[in-house]
Amino acid sequence: MLNGFKAVVYKELIQVRRDPATKFVFVIPVIQLILFGYAIDTEVRDVPSIVFNADRRAASREFIARFESTDVFQFVEEASDAAGVREAIVAGRAKVGLIIPPKFSEDRLNGRPAQVQVLIDGSDNTVANQALSAANGIAVDVAIQTQDAMTLAPQRIDLRPRVLFNENMETSNFFVPGLVGIILQLTTVFLTAFSIVRERERGTMEQLMVTPVSRWALVLGKVIPFALIGSIVTLLVLTLMVFVFGVPIVGSKFVLLSLSALFLVPSLGLGILISTLANNQAEASQLGMLIMLPSILLSGFVFPRAQMPLPIYAISCLVPVTYYIEILRGVILRGTQFYQLWYPTTVLAVFAVVIFTAATLRFQKRIA
Repeated sequence: MLNGFKAVVYKELIQVRRDPATKFVFVIPVIQLILFGYAIDTEVRDVPSIVFNADRRAASREFIARFESTDVFQFVEEASDAAGVREAIVAGRAKVGLIIPPKFSEDRLNGRPAQVQVLIDGSDNTVANQALSAANGIAVDVAIQTQDAMTLAPQRIDLRPRVLFNENMETSNFFVPGLVGIILQLTTVFLTAFSIVRERERGTMEQLMVTPVSRWALVLGKVIPFALIGSIVTLLVLTLMVFVFGVPIVGSKFVLLSLSALFLVPSLGLGILISTLANNQAEASQLGMLIMLPSILLSGFVFPRAQMPLPIYAISCLVPVTYYIEILRGVILRGTQFYQLWYPTTVLAVFAVVIFTAATLRFQKRIA
């Protein structure tokens, strides 16, 4: 019944050992566990914050110091007026804004509730919830620790928090715009990689290489149909986002679509790069997952990037979809203007040139 069993097992072991795809089976899980074990952290710390202190007396400075003494807030900028606080949050330079009115110290001295406004960027639910909770906690602690000299009653802080861009803290407003970027990259990377690998397996790629067509024309000719598919997918998911999930596009639709087209270039380049490294569709699938999992977990789509250890944060900066998700949430939720997106746009443009050029050159070498 089991005649030849040992021979078959021995043959399969040799075949598995010689198969180049086997190395990915061991390498990929190790890399993923190390990366994500350190990267996944839901604790919010050092939230970039901005302050406008119209009072500038001792009481207001002490109140600001209470925020700085926590691990939650990190003041990166001081605004010249209240409008500057909102502008910094819209531009993405800060997630929390603290506005202290001119009569803060006077109200504290006279035992009246001292008003303080806290603006919180609601486009990131995780950060917004913990920042709101921490701000309320600080206001309560300060009130308890500073009692009125006559009545010994706590001097209440009239904290007035306001969540911007997502007042009801709806989860869909946070996840759906980021999901647009993940879906767009997933579609373009896998379609491009599988298409080229499939042609190599069938032998049709070599037939194309002997035709009187320049190599750059060949690459662009194969990529453009997938770019059109990616464009259609972009329009489709954005339409579903607005009409099914009820997430309105606050900013410019032209800016959103233009920068989405820019993001297609590095995504298609990654697909070409995978096709030059993989010998078959199984290897292409494994390499694709090696790219997609960091894109999901390190891009800020789920977990705040600011909380990641420095080496993991550095790796997240090498993921193109990181900057596209920043653009998506900025334009869709905060209404960020194009000039305020100069940094992620510039980095995305650099990725587009570098990745697509490297992938094309590698494609030529690999096919040859």
